[in-house]
Amino acid sequence: MTRSGPGTPLGRLLRAYWQPVALVSEMPEDRPVKAVRVMSEDLVLFRRDEVSVEVGEGGSAAAGPTGEWGLVGRYCAHRGVDLSYGRRENGGLRCLYHGWLYGPDGRCLEQPAEPEHSSFAEKVRIPSYPCVEHNGIVFAYLGAGDPPPFPAYDCFRAPESYTFAFKGRWQCNWLQGLEGGIDPSHVSFLHRFVGEDPREAYGQQFSEEVAGTGKKLSELVGDNFRPDIEVEGAEHGLRVFALRDLTEDVRHVRITNLVFPNAFVVPFGNSKSFCQWHVPIDDENHYWFMILYDFEEVTDQETLLTQRLREVSLPDYRPLRNRTNDWGFDPTEQRELTYTGMGLDINVHDQWAVESMGPVQDRTVERLGVSDRAVTANRRLLLKAIDSFENGNPVPGLPLDVESAEELTGPPAIDTVTPAEDWERAWRERESERRKRSPWAGRDVRRAQC
Repeated sequence: MTRSGPGTPLGRLLRAYWQPVALVSEMPEDRPVKAVRVMSEDLVLFRRDEVSVEVGEGGSAAAGPTGEWGLVGRYCAHRGVDLSYGRRENGGLRCLYHGWLYGPDGRCLEQPAEPEHSSFAEKVRIPSYPCVEHNGIVFAYLGAGDPPPFPAYDCFRAPESYTFAFKGRWQCNWLQGLEGGIDPSHVSFLHRFVGEDPREAYGQQFSEEVAGTGKKLSELVGDNFRPDIEVEGAEHGLRVFALRDLTEDVRHVRITNLVFPNAFVVPFGNSKSFCQWHVPIDDENHYWFMILYDFEEVTDQETLLTQRLREVSLPDYRPLRNRTNDWGFDPTEQRELTYTGMGLDINVHDQWAVESMGPVQDRTVERLGVSDRAVTANRRLLLKAIDSFENGNPVPGLPLDVESAEELTGPPAIDTVTPAEDWERAWRERESERRKRSPWAGRDVRRAQC
């Protein structure tokens, strides 16, 4: 479940899905070329220029149109030179050492120093993968055969102006990061405030007041720390319910989702949600990529970006609070303000939780309880899917055709207060009402899996 390198069972499974590889915003405008490492594979992402390739008598076939982005192996097949320093020319990358030109499909198109009539270039190819851009993130398909169609999830259907994309680098295995996101019981402790939550609401998770309660979410879940957790299977993976009885007649319902195999969708206040992928760099490091989307209002992308950039160092998006400085731990703050003593950004709290386990958690020493139902359900699902995929059988959330991709909608993620006895009907009604109010999601009310 943790080893994702080329040729591993998990690696083959993850590569069968579109995976985020970079933010569009992190690609330099003057030279949009960047080295990326994904699942222990070194690659170069580049934005293609619009000039088509024309080859001379000794060259090979021209590069065909493969999209706006190219993703190829990082090292030249000739002498192993780093292509992330290459020149963007004729829709591809040209190696600085001897001028070999590679198209976005990985084919070698020119070898200027070879004899004029040489056909050597036709025999040379480096790894290449198709890419598409969705709401600020470049996704790549690193698997075998043709890529699957994109699901119709909200994060992809939302207009870009209603979204915000970001990423962060964590020093631990991808599965630790994912399991933190689908664990609904930890929020009652890890994200608790000892005093009053001083954060402004916009862009700060758990800081909005839950409609109908008069309390911020951080206070509500902190006061009600023993939720009933229910997990059910879904086409996209798993749906997770955290149910907190506020009174005999009133129940708080928080719904999160595992989007198989390595993403989750969670509510972010009353009108927003976000989808977050945890993508291995290697087995001991990973990036999380996020698309936040608002059902009601255009997002203030500038404010959100400013908030996020304050917490990381560029160009690698490494958190400023990390293992080297004890995640900024302050015992005075822990006594007087936050439960962790690690600042107001709850992303750091999550980061500490999964990084402090070590690079790869030894799950044989864990002691899981009833509150860990979502984690255990995910592990069972992942192990079953690895075996199923190896045997050529269907796996969750992987559409076989456009029609099945259109059936992968939502998934709904919501924080709401409902009657205790009729909560299942009530949350669906609230979700439908939210979509009807939405400028962009109203047309999908029937298809939102609610």
